[in-house]
Amino acid sequence: MSDIAAHEEPELIQLLTPEGELTPHPEYPLEISAEEIRDLYRDLVLVRRVDTEAITLQRQGELGLWVSLLGQEAAQIGSGRALRPHDMAFPSYREHGVAWCRGIEPKELLSMFRGVTNGGWDPHEHGFHLYTIVIGSQALHATGYAMGVQRDGAVGEDGTAVISYFGDGATSQGDTNESFNFASVNNAPVVFFCQNNQWAISEPLERQARVPIYKRAAGFGFPGVRVDGNDVLACLAVTRAALDNARTGQGPTLVEAFTYRMGAHTTNDDPTRYRDAAELDAWKAKDPILRVRRYLEASGLADEAFFAAIDEEADRVGETVRTQCRSMADPEPLDIFHEVYAEPNVHIDRQRSEFADYLASFEGAGAEGGR
Repeated sequence: MSDIAAHEEPELIQLLTPEGELTPHPEYPLEISAEEIRDLYRDLVLVRRVDTEAITLQRQGELGLWVSLLGQEAAQIGSGRALRPHDMAFPSYREHGVAWCRGIEPKELLSMFRGVTNGGWDPHEHGFHLYTIVIGSQALHATGYAMGVQRDGAVGEDGTAVISYFGDGATSQGDTNESFNFASVNNAPVVFFCQNNQWAISEPLERQARVPIYKRAAGFGFPGVRVDGNDVLACLAVTRAALDNARTGQGPTLVEAFTYRMGAHTTNDDPTRYRDAAELDAWKAKDPILRVRRYLEASGLADEAFFAAIDEEADRVGETVRTQCRSMADPEPLDIFHEVYAEPNVHIDRQRSEFADYLASFEGAGAEGGR
């Protein structure tokens, strides 16, 4: 690795230090009220509680899998709250915080990981597309959608901006790089939001990029910026600016939210096999929730009664998540054929009929003594 790549310290946009000190940035001014900061703290705490409950439910056999956002709450809440109602987000499979901001009930997310739905919300109603499992493909979906917005003339100060979420590992995928090129040459109104959590499953960042990820944007002809992904205020300010640039015809931006995955890649992963405890401890000191609490306490914008009320609300949210998850009904076997196509399809109808006959053969065999 070259000396430049190895030793250069890229600028990290930060408004709120880990110690809870507010340090305004000249390029990203943020006008925000005390109430709005308290609301952001509430978002962070409640989303983490949903995540904690989901991990426990998976360990208890209630979910087949869960993809934790632990440590990435600020990146998701900050960017999610930067979105306007008519904007459109294209997530991967970890954006539970953005889903929260877009009005998606946690039970809708859990139903997918429980295997009872394939994603039950209306993307247009919430401005939030269904989760995408294929790594990087959502970047192309977002770019295509943004090009459609552009061609429909739905741009301008009150227009629509599009955002695509992906991790550092996805930047090694062809789909992501192709989307960068399409977005650049078409000046599409899209923001690429990379949550660089340092680990693409078990591969470290240095196996994904030889230079800081945000600098890749320059090679495609549009700006990139690195933000402290554990700073909810910086993520809000930077994403808001990038979205405003997109909707007003200034083209795409790559935002690299420099953060850390505190937990496993998924509940099927064991991170102790590929990273050491010292690294984890270093990032615990940068906890996104703790720094907001420190700021609220030091500035006198919140008292113990406020924090206690949020903790009580988190308990209620946790109970709701557990109850809703365990009470989900299993789908009927033939439901798998629903909504495969928007219109009736003779091939699906035939497959449904054949599968129904197959199931009936088991029912009949049971009735006749297991023949």
